Amino acid sequence: MPKLPSSKLFHLVKSLSGSEKRYFKMYISGKEKDNSKYVQLFDAIDEMEEFDDGALKKNIYGDEPIESRKYPGLKAYLYNLILKSLVSYDEKSSVDYKLKNMLLGVRSLFKRSQFAGCKDILKKAKKLAAEYEDFSALLELLDWEKKIAYTQTDIAFLDREMGRIEEEENGYLQQLRDISEYRNIFFRILVNIRKDVSRNKKQLSLLKGLVQNPLMADEEKANSFIAKILFHRIKSIYYFSSSQFHEFYEINKKLLALIEGNMRMLKEDVSEYISALSNHIVSCGILGKYGEVNETLRKLISVKPLTNDDAVKIHRQYYSNKFRLCIATGEFEAGRQELKRHLTYLSKFDARPFQKSDFYFQYFCIYFGSEEFEKALESLNEWLDMSKSIERKDLQSFARVLNMIVHYELGNTLLLESLFRSTSRHLGKGDKIIKLEKKIIGFILQAGKPISKKEQILLFKELKKDVEKIAALPSYNIFRMFDLMSWIDSKITGKPFSKVVKEKYRKNNTN
Repeated sequence: MPKLPSSKLFHLVKSLSGSEKRYFKMYISGKEKDNSKYVQLFDAIDEMEEFDDGALKKNIYGDEPIESRKYPGLKAYLYNLILKSLVSYDEKSSVDYKLKNMLLGVRSLFKRSQFAGCKDILKKAKKLAAEYEDFSALLELLDWEKKIAYTQTDIAFLDREMGRIEEEENGYLQQLRDISEYRNIFFRILVNIRKDVSRNKKQLSLLKGLVQNPLMADEEKANSFIAKILFHRIKSIYYFSSSQFHEFYEINKKLLALIEGNMRMLKEDVSEYISALSNHIVSCGILGKYGEVNETLRKLISVKPLTNDDAVKIHRQYYSNKFRLCIATGEFEAGRQELKRHLTYLSKFDARPFQKSDFYFQYFCIYFGSEEFEKALESLNEWLDMSKSIERKDLQSFARVLNMIVHYELGNTLLLESLFRSTSRHLGKGDKIIKLEKKIIGFILQAGKPISKKEQILLFKELKKDVEKIAALPSYNIFRMFDLMSWIDSKITGKPFSKVVKEKYRKNNTN
């Protein structure tokens, strides 16, 4: 039996929901004794908080000598046994599995020349596949219609039905091609904006070219539910990327209405619904519709996950948007409490999906607004220490600017000069936005020197003029992550940063 890494088995067991674990125990009932080593290994992994291969082996075998292949074989067997139970578990609820079983049933009956039974199953399967837009299954069902007629030498059927079958086949193939093209457009845009969020003219031109695909000319081109979902998602990501925020809001409202109007599909897959809710929250937040933000957050957290991945996505999107709301409104203390609950969750589950730049920046902003500068610095360093990828290159530069701001707040004046040199090297030549960031770090170096309070305020007023010139540019949306202007105002007025953010929020949302 092939060798299986223990960590692979550990992660599989830990990914199971409570109902899946119970089903596994029922599935093996009668197959294995309750005290079998397979069951012992499963229970030992289930109880283990952190992976420890040595402790697992000790738990199962004690001090008895183990044959070289015995333990690896045990792990491989248990892994395959769990996999078989999951397939059986999914068969009971998934339309996809039901269709696959129906097709297997047709195959079995066909082998035994039970053609009437085949046709009965084909009729039911075709209705189910059409209802859930499984175009691949529909093509396979049509192929079976031809195969059965050919085997029965039913020339009359072929003469009568071939026109209809060819038309349906062409239609389903076109649906699949369209869906594939919609997905390709979406992923091209996604990769492009994740690599760089500077939104320069060249990038915006590229994004515009992608949405000028003939399939995007009119919503009517998307003639299936799946295609319509993708059409709206492409429009949504494009409007956001090109800073067309009113359009971003409206398209997300349409997308939510589309999904919520077809709740049957949500029984199969809620991932698109989770994404649509999250995007709607973002669009409402940008436009200051905070009532809708809270309403949609409640809707998001009440979504029933169908998979472990769904549960992670709901948590990730809920807290990401909840943090964003607290940061935008200046409710940093509430944000700190939410952050505490979020980190408690991560201590029990896989934290890797949350080790992203956006999360670390949100942690930073909440700690910064709560004046917990040491923790803010810790969050920032965790991001800066991460292995670099193509994702969010702009944040790597801005993080270093924030690094200097935190050290300024901590009064680490002796460090500012060396930080200034290293940050300047990282920023390099850059464009006009990078030049602004260079100006900010140069200013912080100057402000950290022993000068009078009056001189510091004058420096901050000069910095404010420079920042105002570029903060309004739609292409420079980094200020939506950290309210640099409010920080500058807090230094000019002497008010706490959190108070300035709250006052700005209340002034802009008097209604």
